[in-house]
Amino acid sequence: MKNVWIINHYSMPPQYETRVRNNIMAKYLIKKGYKVKIFAASTIHNTDINLINDKKKLYIQKTYDELDFVHIKTSNYSGNGISRIINMLQFPLRLLKVSKRIGEKPDVVICDLEAIFAWSPYLVAKKFKSKFILEVRDLWPESIVVYKNMSKCNPIIRILYKIEKWIYKRSDKLIFSMEGGKDYIINKGWDKDIDMSKIHYINNGVDLEQFNYNKKNHITKDVHLDNEDTFKVVYAGSIRQANNVKKIVDVADTIKKNGNTNIRFLIYGDGSDKEVLEKYCMENDIDNIVFKGQLEKDKIPYILSKCDLNIMHFSQSSLKKYGSSMNKMFDYLASGKPSISDCEFGYDIFNKYQGGISLDNANSEVLAENIIKFYNMSKEEYNTYCDNALKAAEDFDFKILTDKLEKVILED
Repeated sequence: MKNVWIINHYSMPPQYETRVRNNIMAKYLIKKGYKVKIFAASTIHNTDINLINDKKKLYIQKTYDELDFVHIKTSNYSGNGISRIINMLQFPLRLLKVSKRIGEKPDVVICDLEAIFAWSPYLVAKKFKSKFILEVRDLWPESIVVYKNMSKCNPIIRILYKIEKWIYKRSDKLIFSMEGGKDYIINKGWDKDIDMSKIHYINNGVDLEQFNYNKKNHITKDVHLDNEDTFKVVYAGSIRQANNVKKIVDVADTIKKNGNTNIRFLIYGDGSDKEVLEKYCMENDIDNIVFKGQLEKDKIPYILSKCDLNIMHFSQSSLKKYGSSMNKMFDYLASGKPSISDCEFGYDIFNKYQGGISLDNANSEVLAENIIKFYNMSKEEYNTYCDNALKAAEDFDFKILTDKLEKVILED
């Protein structure tokens, strides 16, 4: 099986990509001798960029380095209103047309779409008599029920569950990015109808080769990073209301009030809450936290490696029992520095590898207390956490994960 189609509405050319899984796995499949095409929408998510402005074109084919893309024309949208719904419907419908015009037959179709839209790649696979592999990176529509507080008895939700089960049952292989994928199937009561032996677990990860290259070659000089007299706690990510970075501000405030002046928080990223939080810190004299602004992706490895502790914050939900697949987590591990999290997931990776600690539903006081423990930790114990973090990163190197994907591709 040498000809692979990866279908993901939101895949992007490398210069825009934030969800790197498809691109990196495609890169390593190509190195193994596979021919890979990535099918994606022409719109770049969270931007106003549309790669197809010619109304007469249904799709375009582009090559970025060695990555071959097929961009399917979709209309611009903003927010989560009707324009986005139209965009989301256009992609699977137009995929059916575009697939007939590519002029080659895929041996395997890897679908990275929500279950309600996976019927389209499934029909493409059946048309070409190709193996159909469904990747599940979001438990959908379960996430709608949890995060939008909708009833499971809602008629629309019931229909969505039926579609989800339908596509799970018909997929040749199922890959969950969270380790508890089988638990989810069992909890839904679908294990009698779905072949459990076809379910696999391949999490997200980190491209260690690229990470280490960037760490050595994209160095940034910064007075806070270079200060060897402070214990640096770093957060890298969006600063929006949904991310609740205010909780990290509260942790910094708690530590300052406890009289520790050698712990400093560095916040990398941007978002609608950044200015609000900066103003709050200024008004409340919280001067042990610095908002560093947006950061180029290739500089993140060096910055993480210069800090002493990574901090992760999550919204608590019932979905956490199935595990986590946050991209940020693997960058943190690859930094070779320990991490602290306020949410303990099922199959928790930080705790499993002891490359950090996850404290379930921890408040700002508990987080502050444990950050101070890391600050006061013996060098030997601290270095053990660092070594364990690197071991975890090696297990989640995308080279290793692509080997796992290849086994699924070749499996009967």
